[in-house]
Amino acid sequence: MASQLPGLAEESELAVNPFDGLPFSSHYYELLAQRRTLPIWATRFAFLEQLESSPSGVVLVSGGPGSGKSTQIPQWCTEFALARGLQKGRVTVTQPHALAALSLALRVADEMDLTVGQEVGYNIPQEDCTGPDTLLRFCWDRLLLHEVASTRGTGAWGVLVLDEVQERSVASDLLQGLLRDASLGTLPGDLKVVVITDLAFEPELQAFWGNPPIVHVPRNPGEHPTPDYKETIPTDRVEAVCQAVLGLCRQEAPGDVLVYLPSEEEISLCCKALSREVRHWTLPEPPLQVLPLHPGQGHAVLAVYEHSDAGARKVVVTHWLADFSFSLPSIHHVIDSGLELRSVYRPQIRAESQVLRPISRCQAEARRQRARGSPPGSCLRLYPKSFLELDAPPLPHPRVCEENLSPLLLLLKRKQIAEPGDCHFLDRPAPEALMQALEDLDYLAALDDDGDLSDLGIILSEFPLPPELAKALLAACEFCCVEEMLTLAAMLMVAPGYTFPPRCAEEAALRRALEHSDGDHCSLIQVYEAFVQNGADQAWCEVRGLNWVALCQAQKLRDELRKLMQRIELPLSEPAFGSEQNRRDLQKALVSGYFLKVARDIDGSGNYLLLTHKHVAQLSPHCCYRSRRAPARPPQWVIYHNFSVSTDNCLSTVSEIQPQMLVELAPPYFLSNLPPSESRDLLNQLREELADGPAGPPKGSDFSSSPEFGDACVLQ
Repeated sequence: MASQLPGLAEESELAVNPFDGLPFSSHYYELLAQRRTLPIWATRFAFLEQLESSPSGVVLVSGGPGSGKSTQIPQWCTEFALARGLQKGRVTVTQPHALAALSLALRVADEMDLTVGQEVGYNIPQEDCTGPDTLLRFCWDRLLLHEVASTRGTGAWGVLVLDEVQERSVASDLLQGLLRDASLGTLPGDLKVVVITDLAFEPELQAFWGNPPIVHVPRNPGEHPTPDYKETIPTDRVEAVCQAVLGLCRQEAPGDVLVYLPSEEEISLCCKALSREVRHWTLPEPPLQVLPLHPGQGHAVLAVYEHSDAGARKVVVTHWLADFSFSLPSIHHVIDSGLELRSVYRPQIRAESQVLRPISRCQAEARRQRARGSPPGSCLRLYPKSFLELDAPPLPHPRVCEENLSPLLLLLKRKQIAEPGDCHFLDRPAPEALMQALEDLDYLAALDDDGDLSDLGIILSEFPLPPELAKALLAACEFCCVEEMLTLAAMLMVAPGYTFPPRCAEEAALRRALEHSDGDHCSLIQVYEAFVQNGADQAWCEVRGLNWVALCQAQKLRDELRKLMQRIELPLSEPAFGSEQNRRDLQKALVSGYFLKVARDIDGSGNYLLLTHKHVAQLSPHCCYRSRRAPARPPQWVIYHNFSVSTDNCLSTVSEIQPQMLVELAPPYFLSNLPPSESRDLLNQLREELADGPAGPPKGSDFSSSPEFGDACVLQ
């Protein structure tokens, strides 16, 4: 049936590109010859037939990494939409990583002989490269989830492609849940849904979607190497990786190398060590080009796809980001540490845990299949074979069971799903995680008495921010510090602004000059202001150990947030950073959103008891209160952005607050529900004092040196 549709003839038979009406270039035919060698090419017409005839409108595509699924399926869906003349013919393809959406858009536009930003585009945070003529859009899945939750985005697609769903991102899982019930009948607007997955995840998806038609991508036997194992896990992973890479170079084994390490910190250390070795060791030709690949690199990750100068061998050092989403045809050798470092949210204590754990067997197989070519390459696993068999789970952990669910539930409420149980999940989160998220939204006044979104909750759901940060930004409208809070919100959302630790004494001194006496939040604003005043100069950032990519992302996000506030007609205010009044107002806005994240020094030595539970934490080594040279008593009451459960239980991005602010701005029922502690008793005492009149707190109490404050934020 698909072969009879107009516009679906073999490209070699067409003299003119059907998407822009221009003749095909010679480069197009070169890429077409490469595309036809991909394993997925054999399924082209079978896929189009299933897409046309599927009763539910859903088609599953199952195959291994590097088979061409992510590049070819979107093109065929665009041909399908064009041939059918769909009124809403836009094809949207989701990716679990924003950088993957960007790189795929560039690659697919090249293969289709089209221009990025016109017929083919991408939509990622702080960058919308689409236009009115865009037919094929690659999109970060979390952005599409916000689009689906908004009435403005409903029905804007002819075909929706959910790619790499085996990565189990929260947005991907929820998108499938929202679409599942509709697919059992007829999807709205005659929408077609294509779900692309790895072979290992196919049975679970087939059951979830009600046995839709499946297109299997054929395997290419003998293409991938048999893995070699280490007898023991190395104590120094970076050193073991460097020795393995240099060993391949000594053997003059042809092809590029892909290295998997658990964290961005180890990726950075490995790249520095390899670059240092390259400078001091005469390697046989070709020379090495060492490239990191992780989200903190921004657009710089596109360098992994560029042709090497003088035929240099690439060594790409990455982590879980490249398990499925990035295909590099030049890779012949893989070195796999077998571990990943992930942040796992613990709802009972509202804290992140940095968990170093084995990858899944599905990930290990995907990594092995990255090594291919002729002659056969190699796959070195830096762990014994029993490590995978005994310790590794079969599939990646679902992120919906490991993240703070408050933003997720805010979106569900936006979609008028009153109860979380009404939404289908591939893996249902723990009940306590759902209840804690609902409780947090209630404290933030995002829910009304019926459990639906309040007027404030509707506004919070408009922002691409965590609910507590969105609440602080709205409170800034009341306290006339919007410009400063916009800067702070953007800085808190991007990757860390610093590279740690300082590389030299001069860099450390230049950093200290950017610190603010009021704490880390004001320091972030001060860093941003200095960055802008110095023309967003990359060299200026480098000598101070600042992350230029992250600061550029913050600049874009800040502009996006400001435009959003103007669109929904929220009041702005004149910048006044540095004044005493602005300092107080900024603290009030922060407390309005982050009263759930307050801690008190219980002994004067920096041991902080968190208000919402009885955990004790210390300030992060990178906190500005820790880096000050002059000895000083740690601040008594602080507000923090993150609490990470680790060997020393750290509070990060910390600023001093006055407890009166907490009493005035936090909901009374939140203070009443705090676990018993001296901190709660002190807050209740202060609340009684404030309720009795203007006499103020008793002398000698924790609050005797605190200034008086104005009215509470009306937004709560």
